Parts: sequence; structure tokens; C-alpha cells
Amino acid sequence: MKYTKSGGQTGAGPTDWFTGTVQIDGIRSPDDQSAIGCAHVRFAPGARTAWHHHSKGQTLYVTDGIGLVATRSGGIQEIRPGDVVYIEPGEVHWHGATPDRFMAHVAMQEADENGQVVTWLDHVTDEEHGVAG
Repeated sequence: MKYTKSGGQTGAGPTDWFTGTVQIDGIRSPDDQSAIGCAHVRFAPGARTAWHHHSKGQTLYVTDGIGLVATRSGGIQEIRPGDVVYIEPGEVHWHGATPDRFMAHVAMQEADENGQVVTWLDHVTDEEHGVAG
């Protein structure tokens, strides 16, 4: 068993990866014991990821608030506490808060053979997010 005491610091989500205010608490990073990476991510109202994909897929577990998740090939899905979303390997998607509510989730993904867990793409526009209009 490996026990890690709480003590990590909350970090701001990088502007290359997110739109709006996003805070990230790392839970674990892939290492030589496990390829799993995991973080608790908090999105302020209207905040969201950029479009991205994971070579080994991603699982989201919603802990608080109301959020949205979308794929390039499909519509936007509302997500709420207790919901679990599995995004297929290579599926281009985004996730974040609704325009008027915060949302938090635990994001879990596996590193590929090169240690990569995510490939970031272009930012989600306000129209794609549903803010405009």
C-alpha cells in the first residue's frame, strides 16, 4: 500500500487547455506502478476544456454542480452529480460547466506507451458551448 498525505496545491487550469476559471487538484500521475492519471477538476460557470482526445479513453465522475459534455460527432449532454461518462479512445470531446452553474468532476485517464494521456486541440467557441444567443 502507498499512502500519500494531502498537501498538494490547487493549480489554475492552463489557458491553452481551458476557457474560463478552472482549478485542478491532482490525485495521481502515471508512473512506473500504474498508467492511471487522475485529477479533481472544478469549473466556474461557463468554463470548459478545449477540444481534446485521449488515446486510451477517459472516465469522468461528476461530483458537484451541473455540467456539459460533447463530442465533435454528437450533441451536448448535460451531466450531474453521480453521473459517470466514458469517452472512447481517440474520441474528440470537451466538458465543462453550464453557463450559469459551476461543475466539478474527477477525470481519470490512462497514459499510452509514450506516457501521453491527452492531446489538446482548439478552444470550444461560445456558440459550441451554447453561451451565445
